[in-house]
Amino acid sequence: MDLRSELLKSIWYAFTSLDAEHSGKVSKSQLKVLSHNLYTALNIPHDPVALEEHFRDDDEGPVSNHGYMPYLNNYILAKAKEGTFDKEMLDDLCWMMTVKKNLGPGVKDTVCSRKDSFKLFCLFNLLSEDRYPLIMIPAEVEYLMKKISTAMNQDWDGRLLEDLLSHDPSLQEGMSVWKFLEHISSGQLLRITSVDTFSLTLDDVFQEMYHNILKKGYMWKKGHMRRNWTERWFVLKSSNISYYVSEDLKEKKGEIPLDKDCVVETLPDKEGRRCLFCVKTPTRAYEISASDQKQRVEWIQAIQTALRLLGEGKSSLHQELKLKRREQRGSSRRSRGEVQVAQELQEERERQEQQIESIIQHQREVEAKRREQEEKERERQREVQRELERQLQEAEKARDTMVEELTLKEKEAERQRRRIQELEMTQEKLEAALNTEIQARLEEERARLEQERLLQEEEEKLKQLQKLQEEQGALQQKSQLEITTPAKPSAIDAASQELQTLRETRERSHQHLEEAQKKLEKASCHVKHWNVQLNRLLGPISPGERFETHKNVKKNHAKPEFAFASQEFISKFQPDTNQQSPKSDSQSSEEEEEEEEEEGLPGHMDAVSLSDKDKNQTPENRKSC
Repeated sequence: MDLRSELLKSIWYAFTSLDAEHSGKVSKSQLKVLSHNLYTALNIPHDPVALEEHFRDDDEGPVSNHGYMPYLNNYILAKAKEGTFDKEMLDDLCWMMTVKKNLGPGVKDTVCSRKDSFKLFCLFNLLSEDRYPLIMIPAEVEYLMKKISTAMNQDWDGRLLEDLLSHDPSLQEGMSVWKFLEHISSGQLLRITSVDTFSLTLDDVFQEMYHNILKKGYMWKKGHMRRNWTERWFVLKSSNISYYVSEDLKEKKGEIPLDKDCVVETLPDKEGRRCLFCVKTPTRAYEISASDQKQRVEWIQAIQTALRLLGEGKSSLHQELKLKRREQRGSSRRSRGEVQVAQELQEERERQEQQIESIIQHQREVEAKRREQEEKERERQREVQRELERQLQEAEKARDTMVEELTLKEKEAERQRRRIQELEMTQEKLEAALNTEIQARLEEERARLEQERLLQEEEEKLKQLQKLQEEQGALQQKSQLEITTPAKPSAIDAASQELQTLRETRERSHQHLEEAQKKLEKASCHVKHWNVQLNRLLGPISPGERFETHKNVKKNHAKPEFAFASQEFISKFQPDTNQQSPKSDSQSSEEEEEEEEEEGLPGHMDAVSLSDKDKNQTPENRKSC
């Protein structure tokens, strides 16, 4: 890192402390004061004319148009020369400008004093990254904490930093100097058991890293003129070795300049001195005695390191170490990146192989599933074929059954048609027989009424005749009557003759009634016969079947719902004259009941004989009948 970059880090803190509004802009008067202080701290001759020219109190000056950086680079940093100023004084100036504004109350003076905080501030700037805002990455924080812990003769606990980073992940990218000081003071980065020990150790680390002191300590030096041995406090830097009377550095006794032509080598023990080594410069050789062999080796190595830095043109060991650590981190990141790339490539190859294997496995599974599905499909098709064959067989059986049923139904229909024809014919015959029976019953009724009328007239005539006879007997008993009345015998004769005439008429009417009763009986037989035939046809029997017993004939004949009874049928067609003579109706009904009781058994026998005759008749004979 060049001198300009190191100076800019401290100046950046001073500039940001003047930016109260955090807008990146600072007033010209404040920049003018800052520039004047930088001139003084960097030991640069003041140029009042250029200063006033650049900081004119208007809006057209160079600072207004181009910002402060061009002026800072051209008139301040470009004139700063290393070795002509005290960098610690510049850092202290910038520290004093920014500490009051930014240092938080968490930084305790009892643990970390302001002087120690300033030293940590300088070390932070030394190890911070070269980007703004300035931060220190966790690796550099770990390096500094290990450096301080080693100087304090204690082991640094890395878990403190890990816990801090785990609690605040934003610190993974780095932390600011104020966060760094706050965590140091709170013990979150380093356990401070003794404040004095920490302060002394921090001062040693500060001298080593900030002032580039490679090594320091007491040794004995042989004088050039008097050749005596004197103890001195030596301080090794990259360009020289200074020696003082004591470690307070108040009285400097001399300096050994180092360059690329210098040589350091060991010397044998002599003059009662041991652990000797010699630093040879082009002008002089310096003999020095260390306290022990370890110190001699460390001093020789430190001087050789300083000579190496001079040969390489470098002024700071810790700057070199910082660059090496940065390069190592970069190389480690690159190596990690390469390893990561290799791992990613390996993972990619493994992933591709797994994908290929998974694809092959998937294809196998798909093929197995396809075969299984094909087998299932074939089995399903076979099942469907068997089902179709079964359905076809069932359909054929159903068709045969339907054909048989259709044939039976056709036969049944034919039988039903024949039965209907027989039923119609039987009904016609029955209606004709009923009409005949009705006519016969009407004639019988008229004859009966005529018979009753004649009987009444005969009774009246008989009463008249009896009355006349009584009158005649009464007249004969009268003795005083001498001559009978001649008209009386003639009246009795006339009455007797009329009575005889009525009896003859009644006899003829009786004969006519008997003839009517015979016709009625014959008509009733026909009605019963056709009623039996009708009941047979209306019953749940097939055409052509016959009753086998007289019991079945009588049972079917007794059902009024299948055929009309003769009395019921005749009562529907009873003439109005029957209603005019209720007495004769009752008498005729009583006589009919007596006649039916007398004729019941022969009628049933006739019906049975007729049914037996029907059994022996063929359909053609029945049709002809």
